[in-house]
Amino acid sequence: MADRLHLGSRHRTVIEALLREHLPDVEVWAYGSRVTGRSHEGSDLDLVLRGPNLQEIPISRFADFVEALRDSAIPFLVEVHDWARLPERFHGEIERDHVVVLEQ
Repeated sequence: MADRLHLGSRHRTVIEALLREHLPDVEVWAYGSRVTGRSHEGSDLDLVLRGPNLQEIPISRFADFVEALRDSAIPFLVEVHDWARLPERFHGEIERDHVVVLEQ
């Protein structure tokens, strides 16, 4: 993850491992306060999942990942969204200021 992402290495390692386990073929972007520099220790982490060819991620895989995050030791909320299911008006906002967490 890029230096612009305000996230401790311990939490970054856990999130990356869960992504590789549950969503190995998905590109992941972070956006929001942890990217813009307006976060604090307890701020949530906003992630958007970009499936192959920007297609919807099967809901069972999405749910398994979200559940794994909930069961992890991450002490803050991780908000996860599927790019293909987000209204298009959000795409531009996210594209303007994001950090690529994992590439496809």
